[in-house]
Amino acid sequence: MSALARYFVSKGVSVSGYDKTSTPLTRELEAAGIPIHYQEDLALAPTDADVIVYTPAIPASHIELVYYREKKYTVVKRSDVLQWITESSFNICVAGTHGKTTVTSMIAHLLRHSGYGCNAFLGGIAANYQTNFWSNERNVVVVEADEYDRSFLKLVPDIALITAMDPDHLDIYGTAEEVENAFVQFSAKVKTGGCLVTKYGLRRSDALQADHHFTYDYNNTAADVFSTGLSIQDGSYVFTIRSKEWEISNIVLPMGGLHNVENCIAAITVAKYLGIDDAKIKAAIADFKGVRRRFEYILKDKKQVLIDDYAHHPEELKALINGVRSIYGDQKMVLVFQPHLFSRTKDLADAFAESLDMADEVIILPIYPAREQPIAGVSSELLVNRMQNTHKQVLDKDAMKLWMKSHHPGLVVMAGAGDIDALVQPVKEILIQSSHA
Repeated sequence: MSALARYFVSKGVSVSGYDKTSTPLTRELEAAGIPIHYQEDLALAPTDADVIVYTPAIPASHIELVYYREKKYTVVKRSDVLQWITESSFNICVAGTHGKTTVTSMIAHLLRHSGYGCNAFLGGIAANYQTNFWSNERNVVVVEADEYDRSFLKLVPDIALITAMDPDHLDIYGTAEEVENAFVQFSAKVKTGGCLVTKYGLRRSDALQADHHFTYDYNNTAADVFSTGLSIQDGSYVFTIRSKEWEISNIVLPMGGLHNVENCIAAITVAKYLGIDDAKIKAAIADFKGVRRRFEYILKDKKQVLIDDYAHHPEELKALINGVRSIYGDQKMVLVFQPHLFSRTKDLADAFAESLDMADEVIILPIYPAREQPIAGVSSELLVNRMQNTHKQVLDKDAMKLWMKSHHPGLVVMAGAGDIDALVQPVKEILIQSSHA
């Protein structure tokens, strides 16, 4: 949504908005001259708007949304606006139940850094540019294709990429099979002569169709593109990427998480398809600073490490923890996790418990409800009760900060898609103070 706000401002359009809470992101928008209010209040809702754009994260009962609909304003979803913007452009659309924000950002960065040029609509803040939107005269759009509410089916890709098709958003789809069906439909949206890039071994991969189809994997040589010879040098991953037609050696990726090596392979596969020079690809990846809240180092010194991540699905948590282990080995890891949505917690409770068990000590915050009402019997205690790990507890935000003050952990990972990001700086200050105590 904030990327669209920035897009319209870049076109000279007046933009204002509502959000549930003030965040660093909304404060950046306000600093850019976009008025934002944080109370459901018709007195604060502008009456002279030409178009009302909303995200499905806003509940249908929202007072202002109801007002605009009743008064017959033009009310459209975020995905409708992306459809308008991309109707006449060359589109690179990145989809998947996880990994898509990092891959989208990597591709957009590759195209920008190499001089190829693109317009970018990202689902996270690219650390290199401190924004999730930029424009370019080249009529190429790199866009994150969100599967929630089947939004991505409104896009028509020239290049489509699918990172994962795991069960998620079952409040919308109902079953894992319906999630997969939506991704199959998305692959069918690729234009004639277009390209599809998918993670190797996806379920229903035989149903994914495009005139040009490439698979990628971290190190499975059965994939069309894969990596070999991985090593860690000065905190960066160094590796070679191979395909049947080409090879790029000594790629340096200066960000954590083995899953990000695989994300990098996906992005480079697209760059190679577009004909970008190998040297420019390597230079761009070496300069990639990551995405805010995707394996983001908040604190990194010899005494203490604090990593912040958006992981809110069991597979994302698993990848995050494995990525931390690949760098820090058996060092004790304290994971602070905020579950996102009652429905997701209920549907994936066993898988969440299995992933959370991989950390040494786990603190679970109360569930962040977003658009949802509580579900009977569904709380953070549900996850704790299903975990095997004995070092686990549910704490509210204040109690979690008190725990940090008294325990002085050396390696902390904070994860979740709700408002846990507002706790990151306070925890950082606590850890710094404890290291000087």
